[in-house]
Amino acid sequence: MNKINRLIIGGARGGKSHFAQELALKSGKQVLFVATAEAGDDEMGRRIREHQKNRPAGWRTLEAATNIGQAIREHSGDAGVILVDCVTLLVNNIFSRYTDPAGEMTDVPMIEKEVASEIDELIKCVSGLEAAFIIVTNEVGMDLVPANEMGRLYRDLLGRANQLLAAQADEVYLMVAGLPVVIKPAARS
Repeated sequence: MNKINRLIIGGARGGKSHFAQELALKSGKQVLFVATAEAGDDEMGRRIREHQKNRPAGWRTLEAATNIGQAIREHSGDAGVILVDCVTLLVNNIFSRYTDPAGEMTDVPMIEKEVASEIDELIKCVSGLEAAFIIVTNEVGMDLVPANEMGRLYRDLLGRANQLLAAQADEVYLMVAGLPVVIKPAARS
C-alpha cells in the first residue's frame, strides 16, 4: 500500500509550493500537478496564471477543484510523482458551495461530510496508485481563534484533514520563512 511520501505544511507565503515543486523536479520523474485553485476573482486569476508560469513546461496539469481522488485516478497516466497543491483551497472550494450570497453557511453537516469524504477519497487514491505523492496544505492551528463560526469550522475541518494526511505521510515538512523544518520522521538528536 502506497503512502503519501511528503506532506508540506506551513503558513501563507511560507514557501510551501516552491519547496514541493523543487522536490518533484528533483525526482526526475513525470509529474502530474493537481491544481485545486479556482479563479473566483481577477486577483486570484492573476495568482493562478503566475503559478502556471512557474511550473516546468514538461509537467502535466490537472485542474480539479473537488473530487480530486477520482480525478487523479482517471488522469494519473504515467506520472511518477503527483503533486497536489493544495488541500487548503480544496476545503475552501467545498465551503464555497454551501455559502449564500451574504457569506453565511447554508448546510454545516453537508460541509463536514464532504470534507471528510474528500480527504478519505484522496487517501484511498494514494494507496491505489504507484506514484509518489507530494501534498501541500496550510497550517491553521497556530493562529488566533477565528472570530466567527465559519472561520472556526474551516480551521477545525482543515486541521482534521491535515492530521489525517500527516498520519499517512512518510515525511512531513513545516515551512517557516521558506525553510523546510522536518517534522516527520522526527529529527534525530
